[in-house]
Amino acid sequence: MHNEKIKALFKLISVLAFVYLFLVSIGLMGVAFKGFGKEFAENLIKTTSNPFVGLFIGILATSIVQSSSTTTSIVVGMVGSGVITVSNAIPIVMGANIGTTVTGILVSIGHIGRREEFKRAVSGGTLDGFFKMMCVAIIFPLELATGALSKIGAWMSSTFVNVGGVKFTSPIKTATKPIIHFIETLVMQLKASPGTTYILLLIISLILLFTALYYIVKLMRTMVAKRAEIVLNNVIGKHGMLTIIAATFFTAVIQSSSITIALMIPLIAAGILTLETMYPLVMGANIGTTVTAILASFATGNIAALTVAFVHFLFNMIGLLCIYPITILRKIPIFLSKKLGDLAYKKRRYALIYTLIVFFIIPALFIFIFEMLK
Repeated sequence: MHNEKIKALFKLISVLAFVYLFLVSIGLMGVAFKGFGKEFAENLIKTTSNPFVGLFIGILATSIVQSSSTTTSIVVGMVGSGVITVSNAIPIVMGANIGTTVTGILVSIGHIGRREEFKRAVSGGTLDGFFKMMCVAIIFPLELATGALSKIGAWMSSTFVNVGGVKFTSPIKTATKPIIHFIETLVMQLKASPGTTYILLLIISLILLFTALYYIVKLMRTMVAKRAEIVLNNVIGKHGMLTIIAATFFTAVIQSSSITIALMIPLIAAGILTLETMYPLVMGANIGTTVTAILASFATGNIAALTVAFVHFLFNMIGLLCIYPITILRKIPIFLSKKLGDLAYKKRRYALIYTLIVFFIIPALFIFIFEMLK
């Protein structure tokens, strides 16, 4: 019995260590993508005037920098300094919401070696993406026709404009920063060109990601599979609204919906969590990721910048209220995710093809065509 407790404790410590390693890998991946992506994103955003171009710029820029917060921050800064208007910024923010979901798919690729796991991981990794695409399909035409989001956002920002700024630091960013900085410094000491340095950081982050995922899934199975399945699918599954609130709070604290969703994918892959149970967690993560951006934007005192931050919140909230409560609509992203999972099970390359086409090829192609037609 004593040995059993020691083994269980060792496994728990190991899981926590690999979760930490996983979070380091996500942070390091962000550093790498921002290294060769941020300047590109800024230049790309400056070219927008057509709302459709803005939407695809948001998808492409965020897919490259792997963070809707980064894209939204750049956009807020540009709106604040008068480089682009609020109406130009809104399609970019919508596109950023789709682009940020690429992280979930990249994490699911960590399970590519085990076909059954990969099928479930791809379904979990694409659920948020399909949900966001549905949101854009509903909200984007509505915004073009009525300007509803910008009007509500402007009204909300005028109400809050005199509220003081709230400084908030993510505990996860604080915890992982020393290791990320250490790895970055080591690679920088090689004195390679900036491009090579960021490619090396990306390779290291992927090795850490795959290693951490492999051991998290392996240890989770032996430790909590049965008990966690009962708790997650029966308790969380039956209390959707409480789950949304809990996921909102958790994501607001860690300041990243990508991390919240990425942490679920090993549980989906292991069969501990179902797509139906994951759904409210995704909804909460989407709301939570906008909270800190709003708090931070209070500090600017700039109505236009605040409006963009509130539009980001409204987009996710309207998506939640319009799609999640209606059963027939709620089932569409789950159906599409499962279909893609089935395709990935038959031919694993389909998941990679889907990622390249949706997040990179289609947006780049549309931007190119619109720019040529100018």
